[in-house]
Amino acid sequence: MQMTGADILVSCLIEQGVDTVFGFPGGAVLFIYDALFKRQDKIRHILTCHEQHAAHAADGYARASGKTGVVIATSGPGATNLVTGIANAYMDSIPMVAITGNVSVPLLGKDSFQEVDIAGITMPITKHNYIVKDVADLAKTVHDAFKLASSGRKGPVLIDIPKDITNTLWDYTPGEYTSPAALAEPVSEAELEEAARMIMESKRPMILAGGGIISADASNELAAFQELTGAPFSLTLMGTGALPSSHPMFLGMIGMHGSKVSSLTVSECDLLIAAGSRFSDRVICNPKTFAPNAKILHLDIDPAEINKNIRAAHSVSGDIRDILAALNRRLTKMHRPEWHEKVMEWIQAYPPQKPKMKDVFPQKIITTAWEITKGEALVTTEVGQHQMWASQFFPIEKPRTFFTSGGLGTMGFGLGAAIGAAVASPGKT
Repeated sequence: MQMTGADILVSCLIEQGVDTVFGFPGGAVLFIYDALFKRQDKIRHILTCHEQHAAHAADGYARASGKTGVVIATSGPGATNLVTGIANAYMDSIPMVAITGNVSVPLLGKDSFQEVDIAGITMPITKHNYIVKDVADLAKTVHDAFKLASSGRKGPVLIDIPKDITNTLWDYTPGEYTSPAALAEPVSEAELEEAARMIMESKRPMILAGGGIISADASNELAAFQELTGAPFSLTLMGTGALPSSHPMFLGMIGMHGSKVSSLTVSECDLLIAAGSRFSDRVICNPKTFAPNAKILHLDIDPAEINKNIRAAHSVSGDIRDILAALNRRLTKMHRPEWHEKVMEWIQAYPPQKPKMKDVFPQKIITTAWEITKGEALVTTEVGQHQMWASQFFPIEKPRTFFTSGGLGTMGFGLGAAIGAAVASPGKT
């Protein structure tokens, strides 16, 4: 049937399972908004006060739901207002599709009113971006963008659509085109065997889990892995919630804002198993003195992260959920009583500081918020010292319940992310 480009776009969003988009309208996307209005029984639009806010809301929605967040902005300044939100999603590996309007195709490249090369601007902060200059390419582009955003190391993808494309008619049958599911690269058996050998031979292993665990929904596999190895574990800021903070072998957050016991353990372990962590500067601090007695076993979906910041003795590249499941099949339950006893001594000697009842300061406020919500709240933070306090004093038990700007450190992230998370999780605090 004949449909406008805008109707094709909205139809493709619905085919991708999108039920919510965030955005702010403008002249270059008016036809898209008309199409959204016609399909509001299938897809709802959340209006924000600013495009950056919309991007953070789409980000928070993606973090809470595990789905791809969608944000829409008009051309020119509307598009550039998305840049910080897109960069934030890129740094934290959050799946997002950003849809921007632009001037009509004949006006591109002529310094037209509200024209900007948003594809060029966002090239370093997206997995890929598209400029749709022919309505015949629109459906394929949309489906490809969603596949790319949600496969491999997840991240944002941008689709720039000139205004005339959204009002051009084209024959399209909903459901006629779908992008083939991305197939994960098989994990190397040889790499897995060597990793299993290193784990079984280690005397003092430690697990460092990052945001990749949550992105891959691999918490169950990580929990089984920890149970088999008996290894104490730390979480990065982005990994908060990957395993329960109430676990007896939890060492606290690692790094320059982390716990003393995690620093002691990483200094004394003989094998550091990094799962879904990119070894950011706030984790390793000084790479020359980080984990001085340990071999590094790095498990990550992105080969580019291997040996980038820390030299690994061995690595396994692939989907972290598949890697952990494969290792679990190769391992038997291990007992290291001396190492376990030493770590427990440190945990008891250096427990997390708890604010006293008489104290009135930010840490106490955060602890009180946890007590009031009984630990069941979805938590978002802004950026600053309170971000660190939240990670230290608000115990998190489940994945996809703690949302913070870990890589870019974006002030203004928290409120938008809270709105997106609330939309994704109706009924939750």
